[in-house]
Amino acid sequence: MREISVTELQVTPQMIGNEWWLVTAGDTMKGYNTMTASWGHVGVIWQRPTAIVYIRPQRYTKEFMDRADRYTLSLFGSDYKKEMGYLGSHSGRDGDKVAKVGLTPVFEEDYTYFAEAEIVIVCRKLYQAPLLPAGFIDTRIINEHYPDRDFHEIYIGEIEKVLVKE
Repeated sequence: MREISVTELQVTPQMIGNEWWLVTAGDTMKGYNTMTASWGHVGVIWQRPTAIVYIRPQRYTKEFMDRADRYTLSLFGSDYKKEMGYLGSHSGRDGDKVAKVGLTPVFEEDYTYFAEAEIVIVCRKLYQAPLLPAGFIDTRIINEHYPDRDFHEIYIGEIEKVLVKE
C-alpha cells in the first residue's frame, strides 16, 4: 500500500452504499474487530477532512470503537461482496470471522486494516454521540430502521492517512 494525500481521496456514495466498507477498531495488543457498513460519509467538518460511521449498540465492533482513539475504513470493491456479506452478518464474539473469509489484518501503531483493501482511510475519533429519537424530523425513519429502538451511535473521525493498493 502507498500513502496518498487526503485531497486525492475519491470515495462516492455508491462505493459506501453498494460496495460497502469495513469499519475496524483495535489493534494487535488489545484485540480488534471489524464489521461491514453501508452507511457513512466522507466530507469536511470543523475545517478537517472527516469520515463518519454509524454503529448500533449491540454490535461487537462498538466495544472496540469506544475504547480506541483511531478506526479504519477499508474499501475492497465489488470482488469482495461475499466476504463483506459474511463479515456483516457474523459476530467476532463467536470466532475469528476475518480468518474465515481469508483476509489479512495489518497492524499499525494503534489501528488495524486489511492487506486486500483497495483503499484504507485511517481516522482519529473527534466526536461520538447516539442518534436520538427527538432529532428525527421524518419520524417514519424510526419505524423503518429502528423498530427495536436500537439507535446507531455516530462517530466522526478526522482522516489522518489514506492508503491505496499499488
